[in-house]
Amino acid sequence: MDKPTASCSSFPPTVENPEVESDFLRSVHALLRELDGHHPAFQSERGMLRWTLHKKIDRNPSNGVLLVKILVKELERAERCGYRQYIIPLLHTLMYTLVKAPGIPDDLYERVYDFCKKLLTLPKPYCTIGLHYARQLKLERTIPGILYQRMVSAEQSLKNDSFPYQEKVFMFADPYLLSDAVCRAVVTEIKAARTSQCIRSCMIYVVEHVLREGLKDHCDFRTLQAILQEKPLDMIEHCFQQVVAAIEHAGRDMSAECNQYVEELEKIYSALLSTSSSKKDEEEATAERSPGIPLPNPNISFHLWTDEDQLWKELVLFIRPQSQSGEEDSLSQELDSFEIQDFDCCEQARFSVLSTDSGIERDLPMPGDEVPEAEPRLQRKGGIKKRASTLDCLSLLQTGSNGQGTKPAGKLHRKCGGSIMEPIAQMKRLHTARVLVLGDDRVLARLVQAYYSLRKRESRRAYLTPRLKVQFYYVPVMEEQPSSCPMEEYALPDMTQPCELSAYLGRVDPWYESNINTLCHMIPKLATMPSSPSKNSVSDLFIIDVIAYYVRLGLQPIFFQVYAVKLFFKNAVLEPAEDIFLIQLHVTLEEFDPTRDNLLMKKKTGVEVPGADVTLMYKKVLLSNREKEETVSLRSTGLVMKAIPSDETEDLVCLNVNIAEVLKTSNLSGRSYSLVTNKIRTRNINMQSTEQRSFAVCLDKDSRRVYRNVIGIEVSPCLEPSYCLQKTRDRRTSLPGDEDVGLAKYLPKSLLLPINTFAGIIQ
Repeated sequence: MDKPTASCSSFPPTVENPEVESDFLRSVHALLRELDGHHPAFQSERGMLRWTLHKKIDRNPSNGVLLVKILVKELERAERCGYRQYIIPLLHTLMYTLVKAPGIPDDLYERVYDFCKKLLTLPKPYCTIGLHYARQLKLERTIPGILYQRMVSAEQSLKNDSFPYQEKVFMFADPYLLSDAVCRAVVTEIKAARTSQCIRSCMIYVVEHVLREGLKDHCDFRTLQAILQEKPLDMIEHCFQQVVAAIEHAGRDMSAECNQYVEELEKIYSALLSTSSSKKDEEEATAERSPGIPLPNPNISFHLWTDEDQLWKELVLFIRPQSQSGEEDSLSQELDSFEIQDFDCCEQARFSVLSTDSGIERDLPMPGDEVPEAEPRLQRKGGIKKRASTLDCLSLLQTGSNGQGTKPAGKLHRKCGGSIMEPIAQMKRLHTARVLVLGDDRVLARLVQAYYSLRKRESRRAYLTPRLKVQFYYVPVMEEQPSSCPMEEYALPDMTQPCELSAYLGRVDPWYESNINTLCHMIPKLATMPSSPSKNSVSDLFIIDVIAYYVRLGLQPIFFQVYAVKLFFKNAVLEPAEDIFLIQLHVTLEEFDPTRDNLLMKKKTGVEVPGADVTLMYKKVLLSNREKEETVSLRSTGLVMKAIPSDETEDLVCLNVNIAEVLKTSNLSGRSYSLVTNKIRTRNINMQSTEQRSFAVCLDKDSRRVYRNVIGIEVSPCLEPSYCLQKTRDRRTSLPGDEDVGLAKYLPKSLLLPINTFAGIIQ
């Protein structure tokens, strides 16, 4: 990879202030101490340090160069001394500063670029993040201002022909889990952030930033600000279109010299100066202008999750309004017809249209015959739409599933930050939906159900997948200890942790722990604080600023296995139920009464033994990546299956099952009973009650998802719907016993839910 080309000119040297430099250095060192986690004095400020540091640059952009110098020095020192845990947080902080701060010298860009190239020799995620940022740095130095322009244009959906990409953040909250005060606090910040996000302001920001970065000291920035503020919307839009066209033209022709790009910007700048008002008006306007250019927060929409299909509907509406071309109009019509289809059938029904025209000339009506007026002769009848080719469907399903391409290669360790497989047929998806959920583990269970439903629909008829990229983000929010399932947990370890998945993400990604997990209790705390005049100020927003930082830089997904469960009921008339879970499955004996059947030492003879006799059939998972089939019969009061590991040192994609087993002992004083917890690791397990005593099954800690009168369960990894559908089609032509024949062997087998973090899993 070549070094980024030098820019055409440079800003005047920044005057360094020793006090400011010392303040920045203290802030950066506080961030590093926070990552170590050995300084309790900083616990009250966790999550605020990074936000405060970037706010200092927002208030005084001229200090951005000084902060970049400090961050570069700390990065080089961390690499030299082997402090790898500091590299990714410092690099994220540095790159976010580069996008926001103006006038960064070329020598600093080259030092950061060289550092990113060194990361290519390290394992994931360092090499992945280093390559991503190296490409961005090369692009920015070749075409100054392109990173800011693309970010703002996409996030604000600014209409232009040269860069049609659009992004949107969909924030979902379950009203059952969050109080009205928390929802109101988040909505208030979203509305406050929108005050600086009008279309006119965002276009002006892009024009100002690009001209300032491209023309350097040849641009009178304060005069430019004054000129743009007095222009009407149509002229602002025309200037914005010219700037974006110049950037994207240079982006398509990377071999072109920087002078050509600068010449285009100079023409735009000269045209603006020629249409300006009197000099006196300019001087009055520039006296009140700020030298900084804000970075608007992304477009965020807040949704209370009240409808099971709400996620799919919102994604449809996201790509639907932009119907300006014939192709997009046809998309809207297809979606209209698609919404009323029955999604429960895998095969689409085929309808034929009976033609009354035999095609023989003598059968045509004579000139004197009457022709019905209701049906014009050239009206097109509704026919069968052409299906996409098999290879096109395969590429869509591969790209839209989980970004991992084919099935896992048998490794048990959890995957993270995998590179997205290039589809067979190149697709241009112009929309990106960033779905962010607020709440505890129960909201993730709702998310995985919506994701599974979405994948089922797309596997049958891919409408959103060719046009839309979906990424998932999670911000834990917990107001109080959630009410667990209406069943107690006897002789089992504490299984009531409300935010297990976020705790796991914090262990494997320290930067997620510092910036996102701190919001778990901070958001409810901010929601209960009394309102103040500055609380709704754009400069004082905290929740939305942190979320914006997360969705912009959290680009490394961690994939979590989704599990399917089949439940058999005591009433044989009832059909078995099928469901999925992501985090936990809890089984408890329904007839067990702890007040009556005390589990302490029993001295009475003939007392009823607590629990029920069950048979467990499972495949034991070993560290050697082998599976051993086991069958165990025991007496138990229940079990808990955990899909999220409690220790990252054994991060295996499997279920950790804790079984409460009843042990009967006899001695001279009589008979006694005790409970012990057996632990097994498996990916497939069947449990059957041999004496027909029923159990209650609770999925993902949600009291709304409890199944009663259950006597048997079957748990296995949930299969990807596209794989199931393709395997069903291939089975018609395959021989008995063949597995994964035809196109099914190229599709991912398991359904994985990707949750984005800053670094993925740091080894």
